[in-house]
Amino acid sequence: MTITKMSWRPQYRSSKYRHVFGKPATKENCYDGVPITRSVHDNHLCTVNPRFIAVITECAGGGAFLVLSINHTGKVDPHHPRVSGHRGNVLDIKWNLFNDFCIASCSEDTTVKIWDIPEHGVLKNITVPRKELQGHSRRVGLIEWHPTANNIIFSTGYDYQVMVWKLDVPEQVIKNPLRSISVHSDVVLSMSFNTDGSRLATSCKDKKIRVFDPRTGTLLQETNCKSHKANKVLFLGNLKMLLSTGNSRWNHRQIALWDQEDLSQPSYSEDLDGSSGVLFPFYDPDTHMLYIAGKGDGNIRYYEISPEKPYVHYLTEYRSFLPQKGMGVMPKRGLDVCSCEIFRFYKLVTIKSLIEPLSMIVPRRSESYQEDIYPMTAGNKPSMTADEWIGGLDKGPVMMSLRPGSKLDSYVELGSGKDPTDSMETQHSRSRPGLSLLIQERLDAKEGNARKESPPTSLLPSTDEKSSSTTYVSNGQLDSMHCSPPKTENELRQMFYKQQEEIRRLKEQLNQKDVRIKQLELEIKNVRNSQANL
Repeated sequence: MTITKMSWRPQYRSSKYRHVFGKPATKENCYDGVPITRSVHDNHLCTVNPRFIAVITECAGGGAFLVLSINHTGKVDPHHPRVSGHRGNVLDIKWNLFNDFCIASCSEDTTVKIWDIPEHGVLKNITVPRKELQGHSRRVGLIEWHPTANNIIFSTGYDYQVMVWKLDVPEQVIKNPLRSISVHSDVVLSMSFNTDGSRLATSCKDKKIRVFDPRTGTLLQETNCKSHKANKVLFLGNLKMLLSTGNSRWNHRQIALWDQEDLSQPSYSEDLDGSSGVLFPFYDPDTHMLYIAGKGDGNIRYYEISPEKPYVHYLTEYRSFLPQKGMGVMPKRGLDVCSCEIFRFYKLVTIKSLIEPLSMIVPRRSESYQEDIYPMTAGNKPSMTADEWIGGLDKGPVMMSLRPGSKLDSYVELGSGKDPTDSMETQHSRSRPGLSLLIQERLDAKEGNARKESPPTSLLPSTDEKSSSTTYVSNGQLDSMHCSPPKTENELRQMFYKQQEEIRRLKEQLNQKDVRIKQLELEIKNVRNSQANL
């Protein structure tokens, strides 16, 4: 059953992101004098990584985009060299997720091109791409890199086809895609992968959302809802939910939440306002925050997403008089963790030829690293090769720590994107400030019993030289298999798999207890309300 709500919500929900605020950059830290494209295409028009910012520009006689060093703020030279190898207007650009010096672009000239950017930036016009992908029969409107596999890119155009390309081939011009997926009856408006890249969601001009297997092209789910006309769609991390922005039947701008396994009706929908600009959704899987920015608006609304009803919790909004035409987003590894920055937008302000960085800040008094708002995040290393993905393998992203001073190569690879080490449920239960005293005492008692029964730590394996020894527990009892260090590689592997299974089981228990805590808190609140009314 659909839950429809208007924008007003009670303001008493506790959250560590309750007071997040937007901090625009000062004039000298903006990019001024950028000839931003006048294209009416509803794309972000800008892409960012920790080294460079790229933006589609207005250009006579073909298409071009500008690549600036991320530190090249202030006034931009109007004759700054550009990447200008397309014969038609550039419609979309995306940095390679695993190579900060590689960028893809697509154009009205029906091609997708892959460019290598010099380490010191673009010092002269670049006109020859590293790869050129020729397969579409009409202009190409969207491109998207696979989130975990190296050298795999998806493109879609006005020929209604979604094409899959493999880039690690010797040919400079690639004319045949790995696969051409024909499940759409009109132009595709947006594409979004789930965490491990095993599902691809699209929104289409026919107002439908589709979820399909990107490897085989098999259509898995399709919406047929008349009350929501989708424009943009986004996978919400590992929550197994989709978020779409679009319009209601009364033409109000609307957001809707869907179960990825059942797209018959939205789980939640909300009308925002009566404006006409497209709503761009952005989701941060680390903080579970959703940002909604309207094209032509100056404001950005932000919400917190939870896995249980009512799912969407409004926080507040950033307001500005400068309307945005497009938006770029800095990857998490490029944020300033010392100032508690959790998200950074790059607003394209056409009326002033300006790119304005906008930092979303969690106010904290301490200047030390805030580990609770910076969990392990997806890094810039692929978890598999293109051939492994083509062969049927699905892997979650390779995770990295944002702690200053930590080695950038100290990554942790997740076995599957469907079961992250630090899931939504465990983070949520850890961050809850109101655990009941009784439950906390029981947990402490259990931990005390476990410590009494545990064997000497010298008999147990440790994760590394500096970490403390680990006690392995199965169903509340010590596992006799782990009372001595593993002697063979096979024993070590079995121990690892058993530990992973134990972690999964504990996560499920924590989630169940968290739900029970909420139920008890609600019952207590109801009792207090009834007593107050007497």
